[in-house]
Amino acid sequence: MNAPHTNTPAAAPSSDVRSEEMLLNMGPQHPSTHGVFRVVIRTDGEIVLDSESHVGYLHRCFEKHCESVSFLQSVLYTDRLDYLTSMGNNLAFSMAVERLYPDLKIPERAEHIRVICAELNRIASHLLAIGTYGMDIGAITPFLYCFRDREKILSIFESICGQRLNYNYVRPGGVAYDIDDSMIAAIKDFCGYFRPKAQEYDDLLSNNDIFVRRTANVGVLPKDLAISYGVTGPSLRGSGLKRDLRRDAPYSIYDRFKFDIPVGTGEKGTLGDCYDRYMVRVREMIESLKIVEQAVAQIPDGPFKSEQLKGKLRPPKGESFVRVENSRGELGFYVISDGKDVAARVKCRAPSFHNISLLSDISKGCMIADMVAIIGSLDIVMGEVDR
Repeated sequence: MNAPHTNTPAAAPSSDVRSEEMLLNMGPQHPSTHGVFRVVIRTDGEIVLDSESHVGYLHRCFEKHCESVSFLQSVLYTDRLDYLTSMGNNLAFSMAVERLYPDLKIPERAEHIRVICAELNRIASHLLAIGTYGMDIGAITPFLYCFRDREKILSIFESICGQRLNYNYVRPGGVAYDIDDSMIAAIKDFCGYFRPKAQEYDDLLSNNDIFVRRTANVGVLPKDLAISYGVTGPSLRGSGLKRDLRRDAPYSIYDRFKFDIPVGTGEKGTLGDCYDRYMVRVREMIESLKIVEQAVAQIPDGPFKSEQLKGKLRPPKGESFVRVENSRGELGFYVISDGKDVAARVKCRAPSFHNISLLSDISKGCMIADMVAIIGSLDIVMGEVDR
């Protein structure tokens, strides 16, 4: 026979009850870490007390490879760094090699093609970053929209160089292949198609109340902290600093084009939060589109590679350092030549490595679910973190 039911209240918890800290492994194969990346999180319930980043799972000895193969073969390895912006990697390394030649002139047509490809690749990279960021937080539709539009850029690249990823297209002296009228027409068609699509992303994601609540006032990165860690690119501009090498230290022919530099304003929360970093990428796509349109309109006839670099590359003895504004920040290559066809030393300055280094500082006190939003807002690619 069951005991009679009573309404006696439960005893109040003792005042000396304490929660217990726990170590939680996020990764190295967690889908929202955007690569083989492990974060050990120390938590108190759902609150993150501290975190420790572990990298190196994707280390491939990139720099040593470049010191073992020819300068031209090394371009192939740069594709595997930030593999979502391979054109920018090719460009930075090629410019570093070219700077070793004191009197080298790059043909005007090649310079225009380089800028067109680099900016289209920046748009493709930001589309993936925005689409996957929305999916990390729970929005599926923007991911499909972004990949639909990214596919159009990849189709253009496939017609230009035969590859949809890891292009090996921009090379010392110019580019591997010329572009014809049909390719230029395809680029113009994409520009006309894509401009109104940015409004769709605003409608679907940027002004979505759930998305704003998940990103505003989360992962706030103060400008001084960003500078101290060497953070660059959209993650730095999201903190309000208007720094972009395409304007501040122009390379190639970027000084000929008019474009704006979007920065975070704290429009939905605190300056430098996840939302600001996201919005900088959304607005940068339109600025890249402006550059592409101007470069296509001004592209001249002529050779697409320099006649001065025919045959095997043997730069004279010397050293060079070149940095470019890649989609994730400032990518730099330091190259030393001893007069042979193989580099004596190559050093890569990868923006994602600096950007992810501050994760512990900006995640303390957040919720575990916020870690996903913070990592996604930094838009890292582990290929260039580990190298």
